[in-house]
Parts: sequence; structure tokens; C-alpha cells
Amino acid sequence: MKHSRRELRFLLIGGALLLSVGAALVLLHGHRQSSVAVASGASSERKVLYWHDPMVPNARFDKPGKSPFMNMPLVPVYADEAGADSNVRIASNVSQSLGVRLGKVERIRWQPHLTAVGSVAFDDRLLKVVSARVEGIVLQLHVRAPLEAVRRGQALATVQVPAWIEAQQEYLALLDAGSQAALGLRAAARERLRVLGMPDAAVERLESRREFEATTVITAPIDGVLSELDVREGTTFMAGTPLFRISGLGSVWVNARIPEAQLSSVQVGAQVNASASAWPGEVFPGKVIALLPEVEAATRTLTARVALDNRGGKLMPGMFVSLALTGAGAGDSLVVPDEAVIATGTRTVVVIANADGSFGVANVRVGGQQDGQTVILEGLKEGQSVVVSGQFLIDSEASLKSSLSRLESMPASAMEQSPSAIVHHQAEGAITALDGQSVTVDHGPVPTMQWPAMTMRFQLPPQGVPSGLRVGDRVKFSFVADGTAYRIETIERAGNPPKDARQ
Repeated sequence: MKHSRRELRFLLIGGALLLSVGAALVLLHGHRQSSVAVASGASSERKVLYWHDPMVPNARFDKPGKSPFMNMPLVPVYADEAGADSNVRIASNVSQSLGVRLGKVERIRWQPHLTAVGSVAFDDRLLKVVSARVEGIVLQLHVRAPLEAVRRGQALATVQVPAWIEAQQEYLALLDAGSQAALGLRAAARERLRVLGMPDAAVERLESRREFEATTVITAPIDGVLSELDVREGTTFMAGTPLFRISGLGSVWVNARIPEAQLSSVQVGAQVNASASAWPGEVFPGKVIALLPEVEAATRTLTARVALDNRGGKLMPGMFVSLALTGAGAGDSLVVPDEAVIATGTRTVVVIANADGSFGVANVRVGGQQDGQTVILEGLKEGQSVVVSGQFLIDSEASLKSSLSRLESMPASAMEQSPSAIVHHQAEGAITALDGQSVTVDHGPVPTMQWPAMTMRFQLPPQGVPSGLRVGDRVKFSFVADGTAYRIETIERAGNPPKDARQ
């Protein structure tokens, strides 16, 4: 078949076009295949756990898209970023700026002790009551006032007791009797004198002198203080009437208030050292003799009764003393500084500093506290490094993983600023909503905050925005972080001189 030159020309041009389209299709198909391969390889290397909005990190999404909160693209969180142990890695310059200080988990000889204060009181175990078993009359008082110091054997009062006179005469009549029957009666007469309450010293004088005494002197049975004087000279007393109360001062009691939470550290028999401001430098030893079974509802404390040695009589009722009590449960224990322990209400944690520079959060079970140290019963090992300052920020970062990239990549120059300095961030965008308290701006990226382009609401100062700005205007503005909110400081139309929103 013969073709004209014109037809041949058209055939050649058409073939060239077909070849070009075919080549393009082949290249496009190859590009798509390679893209799929790359995407497949990337997905096999890094697994996406979920997507989230960095501004609202606790909200998670199962697919990419735009954030319903900030109108910005959702950010993926990969499995190798999340970390099974919630470890946090922070740049060294950021760590220094946060004021992170480290301490050690140590094993020490733990001897629980606590301090308390209390007031001195009489030791009721040393109280002696001199009472009348029969009626009589006080002829003379040898002590005149309460709280008067007395010695053992000191005369307290001279009394006349008719029943004693009659019993003395009966006993004297039987003293010289020699028959067996008379001896029995004499022993009974002497026992009668004892039962009637006649002092033993008076009975011995009766036996030696062989004459009765119309009056009898009552003496102090112990050394101490006349805590109560219930009779007066010339008055009569009835049977059973207490005449004198004498409190010994060989030892005294101190009633110390112990917090309910520290009750397990105090046991009966625990050694105590007391000091009083009246006797500086002097230590009074003692021990806990009782834990009274009653808790004060208002203060959540109970009373530990302590007996102190007071042979010198220097401690007096009413004095305040400081007590150092040795608690129970001595032994080797792991301890950390008190500042390292964070009690959240539902758990107790310690932030651990790992050897690779990362930080982790460990749940612990704690014991007692004293001298700035806390006992760790479970959750840590000896020699581990723990964070004692700045751990609240690290614990927060461990919960909000989306902030890790900001901490790791923040330049040192930004962290060298004073923590109290206010940073003004610059942005440009279009106003999408405006009311008397806030303005919503569809703005571009903010490098100083590491924000991508988004639509966001900003607070206004009480004076509001400068007049003339309306929805749809393109503006340049600066803003500052005010807690969890963001407040505009200056705002202007794009291309116009700045107007301070605070004016």
C-alpha cells in the first residue's frame, strides 16, 4: 500500500505520541510501586500506635487527619517512641534548666526515733495516802500548807483518838501475862491496835515504856511533797477520812502526745532521754511505761506515759520537757531523701535516673521518715540514682509523651533564659472570629513554640483589640503563654504599624 508523504508524516507523529504516553505510564507505575515499597518498608520499621494533637496529648485517634481541637494535622506516635517503661529522655541543658538534682538509694542502719514534748506530773505509783480508820481530833499540825516538802518519819500532826487509848490500856494489861491463854489474848490486843490504824512507832513506844499515850504523832511514810492537806488544827475527823496525800518525787511522769501515724514506732519499754530548759545540758533517762488507749479526735494523737528518773528532785510537776524516744524496728533499710518521694494520693512514686541519661518512674512502698530520709520497703535497689529536684516535671513528661520531642530539641539558647522571663511569640494569620474576650486566628507556623499552622483562640486584655479590626483581616500579632491559656499582647493589620492591644 502506498501512502502519501503527508499520511506518513501523520503516522510518525502518532507513533511518537503513543510511545511517549506509554513511557509516562510505565514511569508512573514504577513510581507508585516504589512509593508503596518505601511506605511498606517505613511501616515495617516504625509502627504507629496512634495519632494525637500535641496540644491535647491525652486524646488519641486511630487514624490520621485534622485535630478537632486546634484544626492542625494529627501527629503520629510510634511504638519505639512510646517506650514500654515510660522512660523520658531529656537534653542535658534542659535537665540543668529544670533544676534536676540527683540522689542515691542507700542502705543504712535504721534506728527509728521521734521527738515529742510533754509536761511533768506526779508519779501516781509513789502516792501515799494517810487516812483515819477511827474518829479523833487534830490537836496540832506540824505541816501547814500543800506542796510542802516532807521527809520520811517527819511529824505531820498530833492527834487524840479515844479508840487508841482504850486499846492501849487493854494491851498493857496483857503485856506481863505469862499463861498460854494470856499470850493469845496479848497477840490479839496488839493486832487490834494495828487494825485500828495506830502507827507502828507508837505501838513500839508503848511496849518499851509500859505506859499508854493519850496523844499520838502521825509521821510521813515516804519522802515527797504534801500534795493534799485535808485537815486543820482543832478539827475532828471521822473514820475513813483522808488526812494527808504525799507524792513521791523519786520518779515523775511525762504525758507526751504521739501522732497516730507514728504509733508503730513506739512500744512500751522504749528508752527515752528527756531534757528541760530549766536544766540545760542535763539528760534525764526514762522509759515508756504505757500507751493510753485513747486517740484525741481533734489532733489525731494519743498519750505515751513516760516515767523519768528524778532522784535529784530537779523535775517538778508542770515543767515542760523535750523527749527523744527510741522506736522499734531497728535494722538495715534502703532509704532515699524525702524530696525524692512523690505521693499522688493513689500511688507513691520515685523518679529514677538511668545510666543512659533517661528517666523512669518507679512505684514504691515506703516506710518511716526521719532526719530527711524515707525508708523504701519495695520498688528500688541499692545504688540506684533518684531525682530529688525537678521530678514533678519529669513525671509529667512521662505521662505526656508528646512533649518529649520539644524537650529534646529545644536549643540551649532558649533554655539559658531566666525561668521567670516572659517570652513574646510572633505569628501572622487571618481573623476568623472575634468577640469581647477572645479572638480566633487562622495563623501560620510559630517557630518559637514549635507549632505548625493551625486555627487557635487567643485571650484578649481587658481593653480588647484596637478598633477597626474585623473578621477576615490579615494581622500580625505577638502573644505570651499565660498558664494554660495564650494572651495577645500586640496586634496589627498586616503591613500597618503595630498597635499595642494593652493601650
